[in-house]
Amino acid sequence: MPLFRLDASILPQTSASRALGDIVEGEWSAAHPNDVVVTRDLAADPIPATAWQNAVTAGFTPEEDRTDAQRDAKTLATNLADELIGADALLFAIPLYNYGVSQHVKTWFDLAYTDPRIDPSGTALRGKPATLAMVLGGNYGPGSPKEGWDHATAWLRRVFEDVWGLELTVVERPFTLVGVNPALDAFADRAAELRSTAEEDARQAGRRMAETLTRA
Repeated sequence: MPLFRLDASILPQTSASRALGDIVEGEWSAAHPNDVVVTRDLAADPIPATAWQNAVTAGFTPEEDRTDAQRDAKTLATNLADELIGADALLFAIPLYNYGVSQHVKTWFDLAYTDPRIDPSGTALRGKPATLAMVLGGNYGPGSPKEGWDHATAWLRRVFEDVWGLELTVVERPFTLVGVNPALDAFADRAAELRSTAEEDARQAGRRMAETLTRA
């Protein structure tokens, strides 16, 4: 029962999203110790920004007339889709960058999405259990000064749940920049509470994914 894990943080040594993802993966591996974890690190191995354009234009170009770049992009798109389709469960550890979706994640999604097996008419991913471990440097929840500034989580929910049809659990940890940005020092206690809650949510999410497939 392979688990596919996607990481997107550009700071792996201090990454809060990776730490949260590690908790989910740890629970999964405890229940499935002999199963493979397939990883894709979008910071260490980013998807080329031109790949999506080349994959799309390849679809309108006879195969014999495609450029090498178009062929490479189509092959990479197939590989990305294969990783998702071949997994029994999915884990996405993603930070909020500049109030939106990381360019690494958007480029990865756009290219994978060119594979017809996982477009809206496809069923290859529907019903798969998945966890989104989402971290935010600030707090963008109801009543906060920047309520509504998180433009990533809703989009990720839309494409994972509604486009790909995943059975998605979202684990969210806000205020990860407390202790890093002095302007947020006043929120240290609140940040500690949110971290504790997120870590427990991550443990539960990992267990649920593992138990879902054990029962199946």
